[in-house]
Amino acid sequence: MIRVIFTLLLVYTGSISPLTASGLKFEGNFVQGGLVTGTVPIGSKVLFDGHNLRISAKGHFLIGFSRGAQPTSRLEIILPNGKKINKTLNIDKRDYPIQRIDGLPQNMVVPPKSVYSRIARENAEIARARNKDMATTYFKNGWIWPTHGRITGIYGSQRILNGKARQPHYGIDIAAPIGTPVVSPAPAIVTLTHQNMYYTGGTVILDHGHGLTSAMLHMNHIEVAVGDFVRKGQSIGTVGKSGRATGPHLDWRINLFNARIDPALLVPPMPKPN
Repeated sequence: MIRVIFTLLLVYTGSISPLTASGLKFEGNFVQGGLVTGTVPIGSKVLFDGHNLRISAKGHFLIGFSRGAQPTSRLEIILPNGKKINKTLNIDKRDYPIQRIDGLPQNMVVPPKSVYSRIARENAEIARARNKDMATTYFKNGWIWPTHGRITGIYGSQRILNGKARQPHYGIDIAAPIGTPVVSPAPAIVTLTHQNMYYTGGTVILDHGHGLTSAMLHMNHIEVAVGDFVRKGQSIGTVGKSGRATGPHLDWRINLFNARIDPALLVPPMPKPN
């Protein structure tokens, strides 16, 4: 029997508040797992912790904070007139729950050596899809839940499987029956589809622009192809139990390149069932 226990369940619920300074605007969550959209005068340059960021034709850019982001980050803005603005961003720390799952088959905890090369190959495919830097700004169109159901796993939780600590969970698990529709949470270009990855089963990666991607994992049916444009709310497939899953659910993950973002900070509370 599989037993799931949650402890230290504390989820950050920071509000979204715009900040303005010298004609600059920042909107988002300055917290571990948070995503911030910035706006600067057209023609500006922005460096985040020393790295140049893509700036859209309208002056929009993205910054993201990983699960273990440090308390401060540096933002340097060079305005079109050459003036430099340096900002120190204060990043709120979060307390993450511990998720214990006991009674799993051993191959669900440690994969056999026979699949190591397959896992490496599939991880490389995912990395290529997440490392694209498209100029599109579909992320400006707002977000919705990709499916509805009971939340069974949250961002950042430390997973202890059969008593052994494993990687934190970087997405949101939404339990729903197999065949439940899955939709695109925001406009996007499909950059990866795979019917049966070892860990994630039926997998779709959507590119929302500027390196921001959604991954939909453990799907049963996939009805989009690489290169397709999908609208917000457009069906992309159905919930499944594929890959290493203990039950039917959708695992929704968001990355800004290598920064793991908490999807729950982008959407309203999950609607209650009718």
